[in-house]
Amino acid sequence: MIENQKIRPAKVIGPLGEPLTLETLPPPETTRWVVRRKAEVVAAVNGGLLSVDEVCERYGLTVEEFAGWQRAIDRSGMPGLRVTRIQHYRSLYERQQKF
Repeated sequence: MIENQKIRPAKVIGPLGEPLTLETLPPPETTRWVVRRKAEVVAAVNGGLLSVDEVCERYGLTVEEFAGWQRAIDRSGMPGLRVTRIQHYRSLYERQQKF
């Protein structure tokens, strides 16, 4: 029986409009997660370059941590990924949900 093979793109468009490939993603040993790197990893998953499980394994992330990055981008774009702004954006969305 032939198993379904995952067909993946060779490259996807990154958050700044540049092409992203597996080679141009942040290295697996990354420990300092700046906004751009987080956004690149989310773009790779959204574009089908990597799966969530592969990202979590590659970078040592939890699914919840990665899901938080995706939510932040969906809600606020790249500025939502800034650690210093998390509390601001969280309270903003809590207020918006009340109305």
